[in-house]
Amino acid sequence: MKNIFVAFFAFVSFGGACQDNKNKKNKNSMIQQGADIYSFRVKSLDGGEIDFATFKGKKILIVNTASECGFTPQYEKLEELYKTYSSNLVIVGFPSNDFFWQEPGNSEDIRKFCTNKYHITFPMAEKVKVKGSDMAPIYQWLTQKKYNGVMDENISWNFNKFLIDENGHLIEKFNSRVSPMSDEIIEKIK
Repeated sequence: MKNIFVAFFAFVSFGGACQDNKNKKNKNSMIQQGADIYSFRVKSLDGGEIDFATFKGKKILIVNTASECGFTPQYEKLEELYKTYSSNLVIVGFPSNDFFWQEPGNSEDIRKFCTNKYHITFPMAEKVKVKGSDMAPIYQWLTQKKYNGVMDENISWNFNKFLIDENGHLIEKFNSRVSPMSDEIIEKIK
């Protein structure tokens, strides 16, 4: 009887692990090859939703952010860029704690930090994973050519920037050291 119980327990435990892996696969396979950015909806820091379909006709700059990073002052330049080019540009920040735990706060902490310290008005998503096996689907799309149709990229650190054109297609990635107000970015936005 004891052996039957152990065997049943192992079967149930293993079956649950398989189901968890199946759920992870399903979550990650929600991305379709050839999809554009407009198929994504993500939770926002304020509890609402960011629907990328509402950005059709504008360029989109997607940035993985962190509150305790050497590049955190780029928030100021991101806000300046957003205000300067808001007629044809949307910036979406994605807080992430993937690099030396530089975004430890919860949504409310991050929202307060962005609002109080940098007066951020552009959309901010909830904290996500931008690397690893549980990478957010939108970051899988941004970093894998099989989904975005353009390039394979890695997220090297906080404040990597991805530029999407007015038709929802990825056009370029900029590393952390490229300032949001650099000529390199502004030329692509105009």
